[in-house]
Amino acid sequence: MSARKQLIAAGRRLVDMGLSPGATGNLSIRDGETILVTGTGASLGSLTDADIAEISLTGEHLGGARASKETPLHVGLYNRGVEHQAIVHLHSPQAVAMSCLSPWSERNAVPPLTPYFVMRVGQTPLLPYRHPGDAALGDDIRTAPGPFRSALLANHGSVVSGKDLGDAVERAAELEEACRIALLTENSPRRELTPQQIRELAEKWDSPWTHSPVD
Repeated sequence: MSARKQLIAAGRRLVDMGLSPGATGNLSIRDGETILVTGTGASLGSLTDADIAEISLTGEHLGGARASKETPLHVGLYNRGVEHQAIVHLHSPQAVAMSCLSPWSERNAVPPLTPYFVMRVGQTPLLPYRHPGDAALGDDIRTAPGPFRSALLANHGSVVSGKDLGDAVERAAELEEACRIALLTENSPRRELTPQQIRELAEKWDSPWTHSPVD
């Protein structure tokens, strides 16, 4: 399947999963030495070729639709390394709600309550608030400390990368579920995974996590 068809299929899937309310969110995928990203204002559930922009790895517009205003966010995450091959940025309800709370730790916005969050997503920092489309979002994600493949943007939403679009979509869904569980248990005495349990999971599944008692 071509990169463009992958974007179109992933957009429909995210809408079907209830993770892209209204005309929100944007997707991108590396395509050789360029990036294909959904256009500004495009509805993920009804994408066509005309809704896709082509940009350089530095964010320069090369053709197609006008790129999403959140393009700097995508470029910043791609610039962290070649392991980031596709990116999903969403305003899904549970992740947005979680992004409005104080983070669980310095490098992780979401508490480690399930093995699936640790295995499939890994540590997820909370990045500072910026206005949507602010170019500084790209700098924030590019320079944030520690390894990660997902982050919450304060009072905004989530950004998740994967080795391909299917992988990024699955991680975005798992992050949404982890946020939902965290919110459901927020005011209850809850049992988090222990540092040892987290370490074992992260090492077995090659998932990014800072191994310390507080992170």
